[in-house]
Amino acid sequence: MKEVLFLTPADSDPGFALTGVRQSILEVDETWPAIQAACADPDIGVIAVDARLLEGLDPAQLHTLTERWPGVMVTMPAPAGRTQPAVDELQRLVQRALGYHVKL
Repeated sequence: MKEVLFLTPADSDPGFALTGVRQSILEVDETWPAIQAACADPDIGVIAVDARLLEGLDPAQLHTLTERWPGVMVTMPAPAGRTQPAVDELQRLVQRALGYHVKL
């Protein structure tokens, strides 16, 4: 059975780890290497990333990596009052599942 990995900033500690799932507490500059390592781990099937950690990443580079990976990456929205990512993650998941762009 594949595992779920939560990538979160320090203010979410210990949060998800209390539920028994894997959680990595990261700084923004540690996000890209952590995502690459998670995609290379055969035990991980779902990566849930806090939106605040994705703000500094190149969306095209992230898209290329996740398209090759057989698992699913989802973005958890930032807490209230925080900025939202430029990419609509629901739209990206629908497009990946259907193979083409559907306007929601």
